[in-house]
Amino acid sequence: MRAAQGVTGDVKMAASDVLVALARSHFHFVMSELQSHLKAMRKVPDEIVLLTLGKMARRYALRCIPFVGMTLLALRTVLTQVGSGEVLHAVCSVLEQWSQGVGTYLCSWEQCPFPRKGAAQFCEAIYPVFRYVVANWLDCKEEEDKQAVLGAVAAMLGVLLHEEQHREHTWEQLLWLLQQYQEVRDTSRLTKSLSYVLEILEGVQTPMPQGTALAISTAVHRQLSDVTEEPGPAQKAVLSRCIMLQARMRPEETGVFLHSQLSGGSEAGRVAALGLLGVLARADAPAAREKLPQLVEAMRPLCSDPSAQVRRAVLEFSRELLSSGSQSCWPWDVVGHIFSEFSRTSGRLVAGGLFAWENPEDGAIRALCLDIVGSLDVTLRGMTKLLWPRLLQYVVPAQYSGMLIPLSRCLRALVERRERAGCEEEEEPDATDSQEQALGSPPASAIAAQLLSALRPVWGYRRREARRLTQPFCLPTARLPAPQALLARLLVVAAAPYPSRERAVAALQLLQALHGRIHRGLGAAWATEIPLLLQYLEGRTESSLASAEWERRVLKFLRASLEPVEDKAWTIGLSQELSQRLGSSAAGSWEKLFLYKALGTVLAACQDLRHVQGQVLKFLRETNPVELSEAKGMISVVSHAAESHFYLILDRVTLFSAAFTRDWSYQGSTGWKVQRRQKMERTWTIRAALMRTYSGIALHAPKEQLLTCVDKDIMGNILRLSRDNERDLQLKLALVQSIAEVSCAIQAVGNCGSFELSSKQEATRTLLDWIEREPWDSLVYGVFHALEELSKLRPPLSGKENRNLLAVCCQSVLSHPSEEQMKKGRKSVRAAVNMELLHRRGMEDLGHLIETLLEAEATSACFRNVVHVLKGWLTSAKEWERERALRVCTHVLAACKERCELTRGCPYKQFGSLVGLLGSLTSDCLATCRQRAWVCLGYLLQMQAKSMKVPQADEIRCLCEELNSPDTETFAETCTQIRKAVCRCIPAAQAVDFLTAILDSLLPVKPPRARAVRKWAFIFLVECRKEIVQEVPKILNTLYSYMQQSTHRPFLLRAVFLLARFHQEPVISSLLQKSLLMDSDTVELWRSLGRSILGIRILRGLVEKLNRAGSDRLGTDSSTCERHNRQTALETLTITRAISEVVLALRSTEELRQLLPHLLPSLLRWASEMLGAERRLLLMSSWRQLFLECAMHVEKPCRIFLSAIELVLGRCMVQKWTRLLVNRAVWARLEDPLAHPEGVRLLTRILLHAGLVSPCLVKNLLPWLDSCSVKLRVTATACFAEISRDCRTTGTSK
Repeated sequence: MRAAQGVTGDVKMAASDVLVALARSHFHFVMSELQSHLKAMRKVPDEIVLLTLGKMARRYALRCIPFVGMTLLALRTVLTQVGSGEVLHAVCSVLEQWSQGVGTYLCSWEQCPFPRKGAAQFCEAIYPVFRYVVANWLDCKEEEDKQAVLGAVAAMLGVLLHEEQHREHTWEQLLWLLQQYQEVRDTSRLTKSLSYVLEILEGVQTPMPQGTALAISTAVHRQLSDVTEEPGPAQKAVLSRCIMLQARMRPEETGVFLHSQLSGGSEAGRVAALGLLGVLARADAPAAREKLPQLVEAMRPLCSDPSAQVRRAVLEFSRELLSSGSQSCWPWDVVGHIFSEFSRTSGRLVAGGLFAWENPEDGAIRALCLDIVGSLDVTLRGMTKLLWPRLLQYVVPAQYSGMLIPLSRCLRALVERRERAGCEEEEEPDATDSQEQALGSPPASAIAAQLLSALRPVWGYRRREARRLTQPFCLPTARLPAPQALLARLLVVAAAPYPSRERAVAALQLLQALHGRIHRGLGAAWATEIPLLLQYLEGRTESSLASAEWERRVLKFLRASLEPVEDKAWTIGLSQELSQRLGSSAAGSWEKLFLYKALGTVLAACQDLRHVQGQVLKFLRETNPVELSEAKGMISVVSHAAESHFYLILDRVTLFSAAFTRDWSYQGSTGWKVQRRQKMERTWTIRAALMRTYSGIALHAPKEQLLTCVDKDIMGNILRLSRDNERDLQLKLALVQSIAEVSCAIQAVGNCGSFELSSKQEATRTLLDWIEREPWDSLVYGVFHALEELSKLRPPLSGKENRNLLAVCCQSVLSHPSEEQMKKGRKSVRAAVNMELLHRRGMEDLGHLIETLLEAEATSACFRNVVHVLKGWLTSAKEWERERALRVCTHVLAACKERCELTRGCPYKQFGSLVGLLGSLTSDCLATCRQRAWVCLGYLLQMQAKSMKVPQADEIRCLCEELNSPDTETFAETCTQIRKAVCRCIPAAQAVDFLTAILDSLLPVKPPRARAVRKWAFIFLVECRKEIVQEVPKILNTLYSYMQQSTHRPFLLRAVFLLARFHQEPVISSLLQKSLLMDSDTVELWRSLGRSILGIRILRGLVEKLNRAGSDRLGTDSSTCERHNRQTALETLTITRAISEVVLALRSTEELRQLLPHLLPSLLRWASEMLGAERRLLLMSSWRQLFLECAMHVEKPCRIFLSAIELVLGRCMVQKWTRLLVNRAVWARLEDPLAHPEGVRLLTRILLHAGLVSPCLVKNLLPWLDSCSVKLRVTATACFAEISRDCRTTGTSK
């Protein structure tokens, strides 16, 4: 203690704690030391002494009792020296702790080992100190000083209250204590002090003055209702305990005060009063609880209070009342108010409609209601009889659907208790007995009756008969719902699992629990079916649960539930309950539509046919068809009832339809024009409803019975009802929907055997006529879907009908104006966009229709029809039409790629033409067209790879996937690779088809697109050069034919060049076989080849062919020989003219000089052979021969060869030698048979001088000397004679 002097506060606190810990084993030593320091020199002791004394009293209260007197006496001597600050706080702490220690001793003195002391002894020691503190320290100014003094005064008051002589002064200081709520800022310590004093008062059982009790209630209530500085949860609990303690001592005054606060005052005051009522409700204070009925009477206006805070406080009070564990009935009647409050807040949200804004306060109140009901403790004795009637009646009303989850939990728990008790509740006393035990004597029963009187108007509890309040309280009779009502309501909730899936689960679980109450025959079926439904719901979210599928399962569950029920009256009662609920449901709501279906399902299970027939006729006659929701409901009832009574329902509907048909013609022809129009519109509406009814019956009809009636009685009646010169939109929509649904119903039968729908053609024609007349409406109402379903039925359409169907459908979709055109046509932007979106859906429907037609067709003719129809649109001049056709084509080819059986091998047969058609579109001006064209080619490539079993199929598939790459370079590279892959997959037999399609696309396109199209042809000719050898003549003929009508001649000449580069012999042979000799196109072809790098090769090939001409003579007959000679003459003539054109176009004379030793002998040979030939016109076998023969008559055949020699020599010689040939009349001599040898010698002489006679030339001429032809021997002799002469003249031996 000496070491702790003059140091910091933390060190003092640590030293004090050490002393307190030491006192545990050396108490007297520590206390003696403290007392010695306290009495030393009669001055204010050090702070550490005071701190340690306070802690000693708090820690060892009973052991400090012998030292109370001396401690207080020592403190009295130094009180005058205490000012403010830390010393004052320490002294007050000592007074507070030692006074509380005395209070502890007075309450548990028997535990103290010292001799007992009376309260008077302690009061004698404390009172002088108390008087000094009250006189000198109560008016201190500092907040901390006030807090310290308050604690000390309250603790000393607790001791002085044990003596009667000091109580008068004590009440005065207690009022002062309450006044401090207005003075101090932090009231938490003050509240704890007040609670301490009230606990002492309750222990000494001293009556409190009335004014003091009212002051305490007012102060505490003011603190609880303070909106400026709301107390925390801990302080609220202490304040509430203060009221509870006071209510135990002065229940009358507390009740009067709370009554005054409930009936008036501010909103916060009422909320605070309700909170205090809740505290009293759960308090174990019988005297206070007896006053609750009067207070509840005062709460009556609060239940309709507009303040959400007050209503929430009422609900919290209800929670406390229900959790109080009372076995009497009156607390449990507040359940009705909880449900009423939930319905009130939910009703405002429903009344607001779709655009209602939910008040957060209402949401909080609903959550509180759910929490209260969910927290009900049903395990208490007597709860089954108390809660069962009160909760069960809230299951059926729709406004309480949101409470179903906690309701289900409570009711299922109650059912389990009833089952465990054998439905007798043997362990629970009778309700009346339990109430008497809880409420006690008749006065208590009267109090309960008074409370019930207050609760009846507050919570609106309904009873079948009123009971007099003067009678002893007993359990009221509740109006429990009927079993059919329970089943109907829970089915509706279960069928709508969202937005709360848990609510559907709760409804199903409650159904399973209540099976015995609903019907005794449902237990076995529900024990199997309900777990399956719960398993289906488990783990599914709103996005993964299809509402239609779930609704179908619930209806199936209903049907399975009714099958074991043989009670006709019960089933009829269920149908009547559903009909009654239909009347109270909102028109067009989901609940009402489901109730229609449920009613139809119940009628299907009903065994009373008269009741079923009556209900069906009632709906047919009384339904207002103008209201679409009612018409839809009628269709649901009738169609679902047909599941078990197909023939009965179909007969009733047919009779009603026939009667209606007889009347409509008469009604439509009478009345004024406006009336007739109104009657006609109503007639259309009824007819549309009947058509949908027929199709609904077909959808729900038993499979084994449908086919016997569907053609005539269902589809026939639908078509009959649809016949009219003028159809409104509703009738058209009904026609489309009915045809589609009937078709689906027939397909659902499965194996139809040999069944054929004879009315299929009529239905198809009806739909196609509508499409032709009103193409836009057909898109709006989904006619393509009806055609798609109808096309799946037998008999199949003929080829002509299929082509017509495709043409009409494509015309309606693909020819529609574009979005830009619609905007130009004064359509609003929004309307144009909506129409474009609808049009896109129509194109998707068209794609599905074509896919269905391909699937239904047994041959490949349908695919050819599709290609034929789409080809016209793919080559359209309008870009939007091409784009739409490509979209449809993409859809069709995608389906064919996945299902190769749709095409039945047709793409393989038409692969070349399809590639040519789509290849031209890969360079379209529209980016979307280009992209889709590549995608289509990718699909075709994959299909071809499958059919041809190409080993690179996986590589091709990867290439097609890369078409989706956003990178431009990657896309371009992929396109090039796909071009090559596609061209390699084109069968050789389809080469002409491919080129034809490519060349056809060239005619209308512009140059930029033409360049891309040419690339396809060039790649094909290069990549497939080995495979198309046999097709070269056909390809050349195709190219030649387009030269006569195309402006793209350079492209065609380039293609011929590529063809000749790889296939020279076939190209030369084909060109020599042209039907017209040397027309302008043929001449251009030969010259283009001559100008190319292939020129000398082509010329060499022609020379070889000229040398071989006439060498394959067969037979010795004179006529045969003559014909062969003439054919040889024609052949050589053609080759010679080709040689002339090639030589004329050659760019290099050096290569021509090298070829001259071979070329000159060939030409000179045939010039000699034709010398003096007769010019007779024989019977020709072709127009080509006729043309050539006529040419031979025009000029001498020999002259043609000589002209060729002249041309060749002109390219090989310098100009002086060519002039010398002319001046010496060499050509004239060579043409004259008599002067021919002289001409040969002159020609040889000039060739020798020009240096063109080579050993190779001599070698080629030597065989002529031994030829069997005289003319050749003469020519050779003349030539060699001149050569010999020249050798002798020049003296050379070469």
